Amino acid sequence: MLTKGKIKSALLVGAAFLIMEGSLVFAQTSKHESSVRFVRYGLAGQEKPGVIDAKNNIRDISAFIEDITPATIASGRLNDIAAMKIAEFPLVPKGKRLGVPVKGVGKIVAVGFNYMDHIKETGQEVPKEPVVFMKSTTSLSGPNDDIMIPKNAKMVDWEVELAIVIAKTARYVEETDASEYILGYTIGNDVSERAFQMYRGGQFVKGKSADTFAPIGPYIALRDNVDANNLQVWLDVNGERQQDSNTKHLIFKPEYLVSYLSSFMTLEPGDIVLTGTPSGIGGFQNPPKFLKPGDVVELGISGLGMQQQTVVPYAPQ
Repeated sequence: MLTKGKIKSALLVGAAFLIMEGSLVFAQTSKHESSVRFVRYGLAGQEKPGVIDAKNNIRDISAFIEDITPATIASGRLNDIAAMKIAEFPLVPKGKRLGVPVKGVGKIVAVGFNYMDHIKETGQEVPKEPVVFMKSTTSLSGPNDDIMIPKNAKMVDWEVELAIVIAKTARYVEETDASEYILGYTIGNDVSERAFQMYRGGQFVKGKSADTFAPIGPYIALRDNVDANNLQVWLDVNGERQQDSNTKHLIFKPEYLVSYLSSFMTLEPGDIVLTGTPSGIGGFQNPPKFLKPGDVVELGISGLGMQQQTVVPYAPQ
């Protein structure tokens, strides 16, 4: 078994690999073994850090880091672990719940109207600059946890999004340097209550921040192993395709967003940036469609896995 004392001998020069996901095959070459993907697994509040190996097994890395946090991200330890012989880490039994892949997220910054087809379906004008809003960190949940309908909610909607995980403190970052500030990518479902968002006054945040409204995961794929500007993005409700697009249609690309946001606020390690959703949200369909208890939402992004949530009624916590 790999131990701390063997870290140096575990470094790899490179690996060529194939990742199979559904009917898509991704061939890549990386300095990391089999495109290591970082997860947190276990019961809510008791998650442990892990990596997913080339055979899609979770392997425990708690001997090397206590958890995946802003501090461990900032330290660069994840890149060190990614360069080790992942196959020698302890196997985790199958069927474990997955949590948010970062513990202690400082903030969730979201971007609206960032796909042309979504702008058209909502009747908005093409933004000259990114439309930015926030989601409360209390809305965070695991990628397969239930979505709970908030009290008095009537218009709960879905939004599949590419999510950026920030690697290090970013202030006034140039776009040409922005990739250095991206740890990697994951999936977000920007669940939204449209009545709260559009008809209760003020900003979007009220319709975006209910408990369970930010499922994130299943894992973080390191940036060097992701072509963030050419990823298929999709979402189904009860087995019916609602959203189907590609990140090549993003108006403002990930590097630009990191640079832009860093001119208004400090981005910190572990912060999550949601990059916007394509067309197909429920509120702008004819007739409108909204989530109800019993619905099953499935969403995914090529190379980043998928999420599945069951919608449940409001229940006091």
